[in-house]
Amino acid sequence: MKAFVTSTLSVALQQLVESGALSRVPETLELERPKQASHGDLASNVALLLAKDARCKPRELAERIVAAMPASPHIARCEIAGPGFINFFLRPEAFQEVVRLVYAQGERFGAHDFGEGETLHLEFVSANPTGPLHVGHGRGAAYGASLANLLRFCGYRVFCEYYVNDAGRQMDILAASVYLRYLENAGLDLPWPYPSNAYRGDYLLPIAAALRREFGDRLTPAARNLPDLSRFEDADAAMDALIQQLKTDLGPDYAPLHRAGLDTILADIREDLAEFGVHYDGWYSERSLMDSGAITRAVESLTAAGHTYVQDGALWFRSTDYGDDKDRVLRRENGAYTYFASDVAYHADKFARGFRQIVDMWGADHHGYIARVRASLRAMGLDDAALEILLVQFAILYRGAEKVSMSTRAGEFVTLRQLRAEVGNDAARFFYVLRRADQHLDFDLELAKKHSEENPVYYIQYAHARVFSLFRQAEEQGLSTPQAEVPDLSPLQDGRELALADLLWRFPEAVATSARAREPHQIAFYLKELASAFHTYYNATRILVEERDTRHARLALARAVARTIANGLALLGVSAPERM
Repeated sequence: MKAFVTSTLSVALQQLVESGALSRVPETLELERPKQASHGDLASNVALLLAKDARCKPRELAERIVAAMPASPHIARCEIAGPGFINFFLRPEAFQEVVRLVYAQGERFGAHDFGEGETLHLEFVSANPTGPLHVGHGRGAAYGASLANLLRFCGYRVFCEYYVNDAGRQMDILAASVYLRYLENAGLDLPWPYPSNAYRGDYLLPIAAALRREFGDRLTPAARNLPDLSRFEDADAAMDALIQQLKTDLGPDYAPLHRAGLDTILADIREDLAEFGVHYDGWYSERSLMDSGAITRAVESLTAAGHTYVQDGALWFRSTDYGDDKDRVLRRENGAYTYFASDVAYHADKFARGFRQIVDMWGADHHGYIARVRASLRAMGLDDAALEILLVQFAILYRGAEKVSMSTRAGEFVTLRQLRAEVGNDAARFFYVLRRADQHLDFDLELAKKHSEENPVYYIQYAHARVFSLFRQAEEQGLSTPQAEVPDLSPLQDGRELALADLLWRFPEAVATSARAREPHQIAFYLKELASAFHTYYNATRILVEERDTRHARLALARAVARTIANGLALLGVSAPERM
């Protein structure tokens, strides 16, 4: 709809340039929707922007612009308001035209091409494979997948990747936890209480059982040399001693113990995400960075450039030289690389693979990592402006008024799979993107299960299904309906119909804004508004009238609404049922 006005404006401005009244036509002409209907359907401040160039008052220039405008089948009249705003009042034909556009573009209605085919690397979720995904991880999954859909819809080639933290201390703690459960499965009692900082969830029990089926009692002798954890005042020191003893006593059998937990949990994560409609183009192993020497090479490159120093036996990166609040350790005094060193190598590898737009989604608790990662990129001569970091707050689950506590280590959490089983994929995907990702989200479990207009996803899907019910009712009543061809739309003159059509025009704008701002929740808000407008129209207007042309025009509008709802829901990974 804006195109009708901008094209007319451009003709008028070009005419003023040719007459010498203006020196240029702006590259873009911004149009706004006035807050008050009495101010028209669209408004432009172009006269205020170009008044200095025209060497006259904005209102005077606005009058000259309006006078130079050619007649338009879509613009009824123009009014000049305030200091020089041009308000445009559109004809019904301008609103009706969107129905033709939806029919023509179908599943591509709302799409853009400003991504220009550029490849964008998007990393999200990347939860440690130490336990099943819980409802907190689900928010990052829904947000990342929805953003990927949005960016693809706008012309980007999106490469989605999951960074698998399959190395380091957390995985050793998981291996030790699995071993302790293995001993219990073998009927052996632990000589001390189960460690408080070990993983405790029941999901370890089948892993331990499978390990014993594979190895029998072959791994039990190592239990004779377990350190006395009760003598340690520090739980972390006790766990480190336990891990070291297991590595020593199990020897080559430690590796399959390590893999037992990792492989099972990672397979569960893959399956869980796929069932949730979240798919990845790559699963990147942190261990591969170690095995390939990528971490060593990245650290050596920083050292060769003079960006590191040794202190107390550890190797430090001078991140304060690049705006960080303190320097960061790359290699500990025991020779082990830090997680930060892995991050440095991983991000350097993203650039090495040719990605020039890199988007990371991190938990909000990782905010402090931003400065150090950017610092490492700059120190390596890489463009840190190419890295965009989006922070995601965990969702907080409520059952009624009671908050559900979650802790992977303690084994107290509601898994994403359990949530999906209870409320369904559609409600989960939609509720997760109802707020900005960096804002706290209270997930109302009871609301997500309601089949009423209180539940936004149900309300939107019901609007889509209502359109299809209209066509079924028409068939039952022996009434003709518009098919592939767009019917005569001139009967669409009622204010509710034009307002509904205006909302359809806003969908491509909402898509572009959401993609650029990385905010899928704007699509959710848009769909709620569109569904509400359609339900109001449906309840106030008889659509299946006897008069053929009016019936066909109203059904065509309804079909356009359904197509737009389906397109928007698809971006959010939510289905658009035809029956409810």
